[in-house]
Parts: sequence; structure tokens; C-alpha cells
Amino acid sequence: MDARSKTGVSIRSATKRYGAVVGLDDVSLDIAPGEFVSLLGPSGSGKTTLLGILGGFVKPTSGSVWVGERDITFEPPHKRDIGIVFQNYALFPHMTVGENVAFPLRARRLPKGGWAAKVADALAMVELSGYENRGIAQLSGGQRQRVALARAIVFEPQLILMDEPLSALDKQLRENMQIELRRLHRKLGATIVYVTHDQREALTMSDRVAVMRNGRLVQIDAPERLYDRPCDRFVASFIGEATLLNVARAGDSAVKLGDAVLHTAHPLPRGEELLLAVQTEKLRIDDNADEQADGGGLNGVNRLRCRVTEVLYQGESLRVFATLADGTAISLRQPGSHHARTRIPPPGNDMTVVIDPQDTIVVAA
Repeated sequence: MDARSKTGVSIRSATKRYGAVVGLDDVSLDIAPGEFVSLLGPSGSGKTTLLGILGGFVKPTSGSVWVGERDITFEPPHKRDIGIVFQNYALFPHMTVGENVAFPLRARRLPKGGWAAKVADALAMVELSGYENRGIAQLSGGQRQRVALARAIVFEPQLILMDEPLSALDKQLRENMQIELRRLHRKLGATIVYVTHDQREALTMSDRVAVMRNGRLVQIDAPERLYDRPCDRFVASFIGEATLLNVARAGDSAVKLGDAVLHTAHPLPRGEELLLAVQTEKLRIDDNADEQADGGGLNGVNRLRCRVTEVLYQGESLRVFATLADGTAISLRQPGSHHARTRIPPPGNDMTVVIDPQDTIVVAA
């Protein structure tokens, strides 16, 4: 099977209004051929509306959608040659696995003589070879999800849309399927647009992540850049576990937090109202901090003195809560290993935490 997309997707100034309510507000987005792009955002952010416009289930109030040189804005869904995986899989319970996978071939009236080979090929792609005659009720949740994927790719679409297809799975299976979906994308080379509200899911699978809020596209970037360089306070608070602290400008590449001056490796945003995004996993405990002051210290790292208030065991990690000298609350996440636990002072004790200037993120308030 070769479902490789030869053309990209272009969304141009797409807007959708429901009376006085704006569901999508002037969104433009270009997706390269073979790219995996996730639409990430909270409920009501517009991501599902945008996916519906791509699939033809929602008609835009204005704007257009192009696949290569073809304007598909007002084409019905069945003429778009787009594979779709729904949140509830939408499998037919009265049909076998093979019949479910073959349904798009039947709907497109493709020659019946080639159905069996295409179905077998699609099932092999999702590692369900030999399941053609199984009933849907005989399958686990993960297997049903794979059948839905096979049905979406069996007719070799240019574009595959996925609407939170892993949300119904338990945590371990969901994480395993994220890795498998990423591998499947590499095999297919197809263009995929994936809707999710789960940031870890989006960061794990995507070439780029488009963060949406209130119907608008806020930031689109590669996962690492999105995480390390959020464009504003919303993205900084939505991606990862970050505490936003008010800071004052203290130079071209430094800010002041209480009595501490912290240096950043990134340009400061404009304006005087600034926020430091303290990401829990980027703080670490300084074992050699007895005589070191707050702010820029030895080895080019920033240091903050604080007092431990609570330590929460969360299995693979520990969440440590602390307060700075002025009462400002911060938290950090440490590994759950025995060695890491021995480094954490008990509640009521002082400690010093360090953060690298590369990880010192400042956004506009």
C-alpha cells in the first residue's frame, strides 16, 4: 500500500459563525505533504470545527480549503478522498472486520475484484492480518481502534483526519497506540491532521502542533520549540506544568524575581509586564548550594532559595511544593527513584533549586 500524499493542504482565512457565536476566527494554516499536524486546545477552542471544515462536515462562513491545487471548500465529504477516524470509531457492529474495512471501497464503487487484496494490505499495515472474519464484538478497544485506522487508509487517501481516536483507551494502551500511530505515519507517508486536548499526545506524535484558543490559531511550531519557546502566557500555562510568576525587567536578557536576578538565553518580549514561566520538570535541586546566593551563580545557572512545604509521591515522579522568601509558591518534579528521593529535604527545610538560562522562559503578561 502507498498512501503517500503528493500534495499539501492549505486553509485560508477560515471562519465559522453560529449566529453571534464565532466558532472559528480567520484561521490560516499550511500543511506540508506527508506532515503530521495536531490541533491542540481546550474544549471550545475551535479545533473540532476546523477538522469538520477539512472533512466537509462543517461549511465555513468564509475562507477556503485547498488540497494541492484543488479547492475542496464546498465539496461533500464523500468526494474529498479523505480518510477519517472518529472518536468512537463508528464501526458497524453487524459487519465483520473485513466488511468494515472494505466499506469505503464499496461506497466509492471501486472494482470489487481488488477489495480482498486492499483489505488484507490495510490490516497488515495495522498488524491485524487474519482478522478479516472476526466480529467487532470480539475485539478489544485497541483492536477496534486499529480497524478504524485500516478503514481510513484502505482507499489510499491523500489526507487522513483523526478526531481524538485514543481518548476512550486506558492510559497505558493510549500511550502505546501513540507510538504505533507515529510509526504507522512513517510507513504511510500520508498527511495527517489530528485533534486532541492531550498535550503529551500532541507532542509525542506530531511534526508540528497548532495550539488553538477561542477559535483562533495561537501558535504552531515543532513540539520542542512549542514547549521551550511558548509565544504567550496561554501557551506557557497550557503546555506542560508551569507556574507563571510576575518578574521585572533587569536588562536585555535578565529579569528580577524578588531579590534574585535571573538570566535567560532568549530575547525578552516587549513591554514592562513580564511573566516567568517556571516549568516544574526544568527545575532541579542544587546539592552544592550552601554558600551560593539567589540569582546567577556558579556554572552559569540561575539559583533560587526556597522552603519545602509538601512532597507528593506520584509513582514515576515526585511533585515538590515550595515557597520563595517572599511567599511565592513554586513546584518542581523529580524522578521517583530512591536516589532522587534522598535529595529532597523534608517539609519545613530550606533548599536551593537551579534552572538553566536556556530553560528560563519569559513571556508577556
